[in-house]
Amino acid sequence: MKIFKKKGELTRFQILGEIARNEPHLRQKDIANKLGITIQAVSENIKSLVEEGYVESGGGRFRYKITKKGIERIKKEALALRNYSDEVLETMNSYKSVWPAIAEEDLESGDEVGLYMRDGTLYASKNKEVNAHAEVLSSAMAGEDVALIGLGGTIELNPGNVVILVLPTVNQGGSRSSDLEKIIEVYQRGFDRVGIMGTVSRALVDKLEIKADFEFATPQSTVAAAKRGLDVLVFAVGKMKNSITNRLDDEGIHYTLEDVRKS
Repeated sequence: MKIFKKKGELTRFQILGEIARNEPHLRQKDIANKLGITIQAVSENIKSLVEEGYVESGGGRFRYKITKKGIERIKKEALALRNYSDEVLETMNSYKSVWPAIAEEDLESGDEVGLYMRDGTLYASKNKEVNAHAEVLSSAMAGEDVALIGLGGTIELNPGNVVILVLPTVNQGGSRSSDLEKIIEVYQRGFDRVGIMGTVSRALVDKLEIKADFEFATPQSTVAAAKRGLDVLVFAVGKMKNSITNRLDDEGIHYTLEDVRKS
């Protein structure tokens, strides 16, 4: 866009626009309030506009009056601004949101596909017996990421469950004061993801040879996984559990607490 390239030109355009309304009692304060700028800024800009012949001040019933030269300028800039806005709107109207998924089988551009979640990941398939659908933007082979447009319908997804194992702090004995048998029993129920919080948690999963999927930003990662329908097991030391339970409460995600501290 060739207008408003220099600093302050947009402000001067707006001030000219306000003066062009031909309000006889227009004050600098009124312009400042309307544009959200200081009175000093209005004063300095009007002074420049007067010096350049775009505005007249004093005289007659008007405090400020736009000149013929000022009218020509504001018309030119307003037209350029409108053309630019039209270009932006045209671009936005043709804009298509693109979503990624995993191709269940070989897909060609233009294929209509059904969408479903599996293990927390969105998949696209030629099987349309699902409630969500989309159009393939570009061809992809089975197992590749595929770009989709025109998403519609509802993806069937039930939030996962979260189990939080409350561990003793290091002052309470840490991993040595944890009920290992109970931990193993809970773990063997089967979970899609495992998260840990704190050094005691790291020591425990290493001792039990349990793979942790996330260790940092665990509350956020747990919420994200549960929202995708994954069941999550979290090892949390002492009061660390509060940061994750608060987050789960806010998101309305179901969870249970299992105290695995030895009596």
